[in-house]
Amino acid sequence: MKQLTYLLIAFILPLSHFASAQQRKTTFPGKKWEVVKNPEESGLSKEKLLEVRKQIENDNTSAFMIVVNGKVAYQWGEVDRKYNTHSMRKSVLSAMYGKYVQEGIIALEATMADLGIDDNEGLSEEEKKATVRDLLKARSGVYHPALYESSGMKRRKPARFSVRAGTHWYYNNWDFNVLGTIFEQKTGKRIFEALYEDIAKPIGMEDYVPADGTYISGKESRHRAYPFNITAKDLARFGLLMLNMGNWNGKQVIDSAWVAESTRYHSDAALYGSSGYGYMWWVARDFNKYELYKGVDLPEGSYAAQGAGGHHLIIIPDYDMIVVRRVNTDISGNRGKDLAPVLKLILEARIK
Repeated sequence: MKQLTYLLIAFILPLSHFASAQQRKTTFPGKKWEVVKNPEESGLSKEKLLEVRKQIENDNTSAFMIVVNGKVAYQWGEVDRKYNTHSMRKSVLSAMYGKYVQEGIIALEATMADLGIDDNEGLSEEEKKATVRDLLKARSGVYHPALYESSGMKRRKPARFSVRAGTHWYYNNWDFNVLGTIFEQKTGKRIFEALYEDIAKPIGMEDYVPADGTYISGKESRHRAYPFNITAKDLARFGLLMLNMGNWNGKQVIDSAWVAESTRYHSDAALYGSSGYGYMWWVARDFNKYELYKGVDLPEGSYAAQGAGGHHLIIIPDYDMIVVRRVNTDISGNRGKDLAPVLKLILEARIK
């Protein structure tokens, strides 16, 4: 049944993505990224990119990259400095799940009861019905206190025991943190070491090491958060891996069907003023109430990892493009301004 599900995902749901991945002539970086001498080689207007630079020089951006066809079309700032991922950690963990779901080590339909998952205040019988898949979709219905929550997340959180498992989307750190617990429980590996072995090494990340990860513990919950630091250059490599359906220069690092399933639309994200949500990825969908980035006409099928303070990894398959924006959020109160105007300029820079 699992293999049939993957076949359906691979051949019915994301046909355009698979076709574009097969047609794509991607250049994969070796030890270092290849940087084009002239952005017009990558189909981007130099004049428009000057406007991009003016914007990012004044919006608290610390590092910025645009990758097209596997080459760096534009970069600015400290692209080799490690910055906190914040909530981008969730999208990375989603990608890491693919291997272990494919191998049958993690079962998506396993419930919290099946896995022995509980928390400090105790879970109800209904809450224990939530599955791993529900958590990946942010649909557990478990509104127990969670670690690493922002004030906005706490403000929007529904009342405890107010919904049934699997029925309501809410961007829930309890779900995301518990997925870290489940990953380590089922694989026997620590998240940061698994990231290094399963993804960083196969795609040649230049800087990431397991010591870049930190677990966040506290009294609110027994399930830890797992942020890590990473450079813009290495984050862009991860983006290129996703863009190419988990394939890195001929080696399948993440199951292609998992990439398709995890980055497609599963839930409306209007509660957060955004377009849609996949498995811990923000996704663009046409005709939803809100766009993924306000006022930006991203093609349907684009998706993003986002972190507090203005961290973004945006993957645009239709344009073979990756955009990375980092902010030095280690400085108290330092936050990047709205990325939408910059992203709009980048799309306008494309030479038709």
